[in-house]
Amino acid sequence: MGAPSTDRVRNVVLVGHGGSGKTSLAEAVLYLAGVTKRLGSVDDEHSNLDHDTEEIRRKNSINLALAPVTHKGVKVNIIDTPGYADFIGDAIAGMVAAEMALFVVDAVSGPQVQTERLWKIAGELGIARAVLINRMDKENADFDSAMAALDTAFGHRIGAVQIPMGAEADFRGVIDVIRMKAYHHEGDKEEVTEIPDDLKAPAEAAREKLTELVAEADDALMEKYLIEGERLNQEELETLLDKAISQGIFVPVFVASALELQGVEDLLDEIVSFFPEPTAHGPLPTADGGEREISVEGELAALVFKTMSDPYIGRLNYVKVVSGTLTPNTEVVNSRTGKKERIGHVYKVVGKEAVDVEAVPAGDIAVLPKLADTITGDTLSVDGSVAFAPLPLPEPLYPVAIQAKTKADEDKLGTALNRLVEEDPTLHLRRDEETHQTVVTGLGDVHIDVALHHLKDRYNVEAETVDLRIPYRETIRKTAQAQGRHKKQTGGSGQFGECWLRLEPNPGKGYEFVDEIVGGKIPRQFIPAVDKGVQDTMTQGVLAGYPVVDVKAAVYDGSYHSVDSSEIAFKTAARIAFRAAVESADAVLLEPIATLDIEVPDEYAGAVMGDISSMRGRILGMDAPAPGVQVIKAQVPYAEVIHYSPHLRSITSGTGSYTISIDEYAEVPFDIGRKIIEAAEAEKES
Repeated sequence: MGAPSTDRVRNVVLVGHGGSGKTSLAEAVLYLAGVTKRLGSVDDEHSNLDHDTEEIRRKNSINLALAPVTHKGVKVNIIDTPGYADFIGDAIAGMVAAEMALFVVDAVSGPQVQTERLWKIAGELGIARAVLINRMDKENADFDSAMAALDTAFGHRIGAVQIPMGAEADFRGVIDVIRMKAYHHEGDKEEVTEIPDDLKAPAEAAREKLTELVAEADDALMEKYLIEGERLNQEELETLLDKAISQGIFVPVFVASALELQGVEDLLDEIVSFFPEPTAHGPLPTADGGEREISVEGELAALVFKTMSDPYIGRLNYVKVVSGTLTPNTEVVNSRTGKKERIGHVYKVVGKEAVDVEAVPAGDIAVLPKLADTITGDTLSVDGSVAFAPLPLPEPLYPVAIQAKTKADEDKLGTALNRLVEEDPTLHLRRDEETHQTVVTGLGDVHIDVALHHLKDRYNVEAETVDLRIPYRETIRKTAQAQGRHKKQTGGSGQFGECWLRLEPNPGKGYEFVDEIVGGKIPRQFIPAVDKGVQDTMTQGVLAGYPVVDVKAAVYDGSYHSVDSSEIAFKTAARIAFRAAVESADAVLLEPIATLDIEVPDEYAGAVMGDISSMRGRILGMDAPAPGVQVIKAQVPYAEVIHYSPHLRSITSGTGSYTISIDEYAEVPFDIGRKIIEAAEAEKES
């Protein structure tokens, strides 16, 4: 079944650093809700959600997954997302589809780099936030230390709605400070008891802080509590909680051990009671700058926030219904393609299992199989007139060249890569006509490695990465001239053409051709052939086979034969003359120069600038757009920063980000240029 109504839906996305236990929490929710018969385990390779071959091999999530459950008459869509930086696209897609982001943090490690990055994104998306301190049964787990770290990272609006009973091996349950009850899971049941005497004081202190934090949600109740000193009754507190969480005034903190099932059922109770329903999120922005309210009123419109291939079901599109009601056997229009799509089945999916549903109201999430031309980010509506704003996904910055391992796979590689890119918009694909390479750009080396494995597992195509060729250029620094003479006699009509070329540097102005022939030494009809011969040779280069740029070529003398001269002969003569002139014109290699804007915390600015200098780069300037943040503008040879993404991640502990563009070319230093030329010659010989 789908949700009974929009107000009976809760969409909660699990986000946070890798290894914090997000998937284990989702598995615990499925098990306690009776959706699964046994508790799925990532480590034991029988997770219901991490069933992709690469997820099983790596023992961590790489795809978004749904865990829909029904609890106390409310449909709760748990959206489990990857915690690794290379797969942040799925975490962002999950946040777009949800009204609440539940940040799962490790009780020992606290909030880590990816947690803080995603926290900022959730704020930009305007969704409510909550925190779960997981793994309280872990050695060295410390609730107070984790709370202090959360307060430092995310501010004073953090407040506990649960506190633990014990820690490490002695962790035995949680105290709900909203209802002032103790919860302990034993076997298949959760026991609710009075708070132990030794924990009454910390529970009262937590409730007092909770009350103080949420009081800001209502002016009258805040005056009653803060100014008049009256205590809020239970109904007033719960009403405030609902508002404060939805408006982002208060960030509740829960505690649990997903593996031991402690605290999970109480968490589900609070999700149903206090987490915002879909209408609380506000309207979704549309591509034309407008908005569309989440409402069952009006015509159907749904956002596709994830596309993936399932080995058991086929191609699946995960959709958030924004308006109207989605039903099977419906015809819709894709706003991007303008094409009609026939929706046959509408599924609720848990891992490998898909169940048909009859109706999905606005605010709910469903999965649509086997749509022909629909991919991530598309909008489906009755007439195609609605288009939601694109998902705010990061730009991939890690390019690699990919080639098929065998001749048999060459023809299949392009189709398979296109399928992968359709499923994952953080993968970009292009054919570099200059270097004649197929280039795939992802978010990091792990992202690319997973893509290669998916090519093999899903499409039976074996591919490998090869060195990415840098788009170097060649140019000249001096004026030189040379003769080109082509004469061939093989019986019958021969071939003859002769021209003299003068080459001059033409910095920043590209290629220019000048006709200085007088007296008919080369007939007019053959001058374009000389020009074409020069341009053809420029594309192939002289030093190392790279295109020649910024050259002015003048043809000023030559000769012809009334019978044997032809366009082909003069094109050949021009090639000979051009190559000879370049050899005397002090030819040099040029390399692309990348401009980077690197954003890092203050403490890493010095290390980043030193690193830039070690890569032949130069600092252009610095800016401080926010307290504690520096933006470093630098120029670096592109060859040094092709794979800068994981490098920056390493030297900034994952906190740095950057944008990159290639805006100019500069001369390659002599020793580096010599190595490039030698490598090109060796490749040519082989």
